[in-house]
Amino acid sequence: MLNIGIFGLGHLGKIHLNNWLEIEDITIVGFYDPDDKNANAAEEKFGIKRFNTAEELMDACEAVDIVAPTIFHYELCEMALKKGKHVFVEKPLANTMEEARSLLKLAKESNLKFQVGHVERFNPAFLSLKNFSLHPMFIEVHRLAQFNPRGTDVSVILDLMIHDIDIILNLVKSNVNYISANGVAVLSDTPDIANVRIEFDNGCVANLTSSRISMKKMRKMRLFQKDAYVGIDFLDKKTEIIKLNAPDDKHVFTFDIDTHNGKKTIAIANPIVEEGNAIKMELEAFKNSILNDTETAVTILDGFSAMEVAHQILEKINNNQH
Repeated sequence: MLNIGIFGLGHLGKIHLNNWLEIEDITIVGFYDPDDKNANAAEEKFGIKRFNTAEELMDACEAVDIVAPTIFHYELCEMALKKGKHVFVEKPLANTMEEARSLLKLAKESNLKFQVGHVERFNPAFLSLKNFSLHPMFIEVHRLAQFNPRGTDVSVILDLMIHDIDIILNLVKSNVNYISANGVAVLSDTPDIANVRIEFDNGCVANLTSSRISMKKMRKMRLFQKDAYVGIDFLDKKTEIIKLNAPDDKHVFTFDIDTHNGKKTIAIANPIVEEGNAIKMELEAFKNSILNDTETAVTILDGFSAMEVAHQILEKINNNQH
């Protein structure tokens, strides 16, 4: 059994709590949320204990799930690490790069598990590609959302685009060489729409567009690599692969095209996307890493790297506006 404490029971915190209740080998010790309205509603609905201070809850559990606003991530993560508690924290890892660096150092010195909530890693559409060799050289991403005042405490880069930054860094596995970026603050004080180009040392180029002021939702990533195109729809949970046909390809639709090198057979496949709850899967992965003493699925270094690129993008946008 693992004793978990939850910090923050706003919209996402309640979703986390609902998922924890369905996970085996977990005891929810209680929660901490300074907002009386949130806290009273949660106590009434879930019947779990409210702690008066963050410190009291930390002392009563073995692992923490931090779903508080980003500005509180650092102090809660720092307290947890210093008290010897395993940490799951929602993305972004921290509010500033200085805070993130400090947490990275603390986590490295501890022998504790630390996972960052980059939930798209657990998206069933992305997971359906785990057996397909991905070596993209060009990536195109559109992540569009309708305006919701709830997410505007951070820019669209740290709110939405950071999901794609994390996936891309995980796929490309090369150092960032150059970033160009443009963004506009339309309805909030920070950029609400941004377009970014990231060039990597290995020659891969990624174009990302993120907006939180769109009329329709979209979360699509297109990967282009030698002999293959891969489309991932994170929203509708669909995946397609178009590639040159190999003799062992099964369950694929094929057609021939004429090229100057002769006839080539093109195969179109739609990998089976399993049903799955990404948030529940990431929380289960965190639990398993503690109980089995294995590395977390999204490490603090992953969270730090995504945040570092996001802040470089924000700096570029900022420089373009002056």
